[in-house]
Amino acid sequence: MNKEDIERLRGALPRCEVRELEHNGQFLFLEDGVDLVTIIKRAYYYRRGKSLDYISDYIPPTPFEFKEYEESQRLLTAVTSPVFLSTLNNGAVVRSLAGIPSEGPVLYVGNHMLLGMELHAIALHFLKERNILLRGLAHPLMFTKKIGSKLPDMQLYDLFRIIGAVPVSGMNFYKLLRSKAHVALYPGGVREALHRKGEEYKLFWPEHSEFVRIASKFGAKIIPYGAVGEDDLCEMVLDYNDQMKIPFLKNLIEEITQDSVNLRNDESGELGKQDLHVPGIVPKIPGRFYVYFGKPIETEGREKELNNKEKAHEVYLEVRSEVERCMTYLKMKRETILTETFCRGRSIISLMVSLPKSQPLISEIIKFSY
Repeated sequence: MNKEDIERLRGALPRCEVRELEHNGQFLFLEDGVDLVTIIKRAYYYRRGKSLDYISDYIPPTPFEFKEYEESQRLLTAVTSPVFLSTLNNGAVVRSLAGIPSEGPVLYVGNHMLLGMELHAIALHFLKERNILLRGLAHPLMFTKKIGSKLPDMQLYDLFRIIGAVPVSGMNFYKLLRSKAHVALYPGGVREALHRKGEEYKLFWPEHSEFVRIASKFGAKIIPYGAVGEDDLCEMVLDYNDQMKIPFLKNLIEEITQDSVNLRNDESGELGKQDLHVPGIVPKIPGRFYVYFGKPIETEGREKELNNKEKAHEVYLEVRSEVERCMTYLKMKRETILTETFCRGRSIISLMVSLPKSQPLISEIIKFSY
């Protein structure tokens, strides 16, 4: 079928989604790697009722789907070598997810790195180490698109959707916590994920937020966390401010932003401005991601207390402060690790010079150092 026929059918069936399978032949469903059920799940065409419900209609990934997802992230995982730290009940910091509660509801509140690069690594590690499905609250552009819009095709976001992403809304947030899910929330939103030059690890959170009061209704644990590493992995060369000076890029940004949904109409200034664009970046490989989950903040039994806006705002500021503390901790630890690695490297070189016949020993030292 040619592109003209595809567009004609898309226009005749306005609720349809097009899926391109470029590396397959005419007998799609007889080929390995093509699963019609998976395609239906990704497009959210499975229904338990008359209307779509992103929480109750969601089906967790099958072993085949998880393997496919893991394979898709293999290169990024190899390049970034993510390190995960969590906090035990006694305050000890461990290099694992041992400090993450097994039972929900749990709300994870953190910072966005550039383009949300941390999302896949966190979701993958939660499934592999703890068998926990992390439901991320994501921008609606990953789930709907107007016909004729220049926004990316829905197929680009299939991996987010199959791994449990949900369009961000108050109702979806409420339903997730009611179902005792593990939920990831990013108050910084698009403005934080598409930040400008020199804004790495800067939070763009709204002045007020309702997530604390909603979390307290279900006694959810709130776990602040920080993620760093984008400055080791890439350098931004063309940010939003640069692109707005180029006429055709400025027009494109304005067009796709108009086709999307602005989630912060009630905010003024730069926090309310969430123009969509793709930053121009240059890779700086190798790099490494570090994610640190702080100690849980309990809300169980505090519903009456946190129903008060002022009390809830105090906890909100506490969460924000903890996220910033986690990022600061990681940046300090990262510098320590880099210094120690550099010193080990110099020691190994000195050893190679002084012990010309010590190649087996040097190999063991290198293996231990890394």
